[in-house]
Amino acid sequence: MSARFGPAGNAADFPGKSSLEAPAWIRGLSLDVYEYQCGKGVNVSEKTARELGRRARAAGIGLSLHAPYFINLANPDPERLAKTTGYILAACQAADWMGAERVVIHSGSLMKRTRQAALDTAQESLHRVLGACDAAGYGAITLCPETMGKINQLGDLDEVLALCSIDERLIPCVDFGHLYARTLGKLDGEAAMEGILDKMARALGDARAARFHSHFSKIEFSPHGGEVRHLTFRQHDYGPAFEPLANAVARRGWSPTFICESAGTQAQDALAMKQTYEAARAVLLEQQPHGDVLF
Repeated sequence: MSARFGPAGNAADFPGKSSLEAPAWIRGLSLDVYEYQCGKGVNVSEKTARELGRRARAAGIGLSLHAPYFINLANPDPERLAKTTGYILAACQAADWMGAERVVIHSGSLMKRTRQAALDTAQESLHRVLGACDAAGYGAITLCPETMGKINQLGDLDEVLALCSIDERLIPCVDFGHLYARTLGKLDGEAAMEGILDKMARALGDARAARFHSHFSKIEFSPHGGEVRHLTFRQHDYGPAFEPLANAVARRGWSPTFICESAGTQAQDALAMKQTYEAARAVLLEQQPHGDVLF
């Protein structure tokens, strides 16, 4: 298997009138996946969700879904946890209607507590959320806790991997732009990418790490807070660069799903990412003696 690529939601140049037209358009661009956006709430009807799923299957496009942004697993208030659980269950219901494989979830904020205290709360909350998902019949849907871009949010790489440690069904959503922003540009380049993938492999094992979910875009950051805004690949003041990551993933033969979150050019930039990755695979293939293939 190889990596898959696609956009988060509909790009600025998307010609359709609704997301129902997205799968055919994405397939026409030679992309592979589409992440449906429910960041502001799960408002899609069952009829629309099922029709989107039907069209995605016909086009050979895989689906994932981004759950509401206001999920906060780290909030210790039982009433807030009940709301968070409801948001995730609603996202899983929509994903189930669509046939989406994965649901991306945010972990939450520190709320003036230590990082460890917030993480302890989030792990306990996520355990309860998984139980609720199983009880509702959504146990086959993969939840993907996401690395976050603001320094005061729970969700650096170690914290997301710790969340994923509570159940082997969990897969991290590694947002490389977020990691770049929250470290003020330090996580960029070949050594940084190899280090991230090595850490994932140690924490999850090679088989689970190889299937990780990912968001990728360039992101502007501030010296104090981290993430400011998403950029496009044509903007060069900030990173991260995708080529080092493409090379690292290709060398390992991993098969992650890359969702591009560029600001308005997410489909165009997803295609650029796919082309960069395929070029890296081609170079590796040429380097193998007698045509032996590593992937």
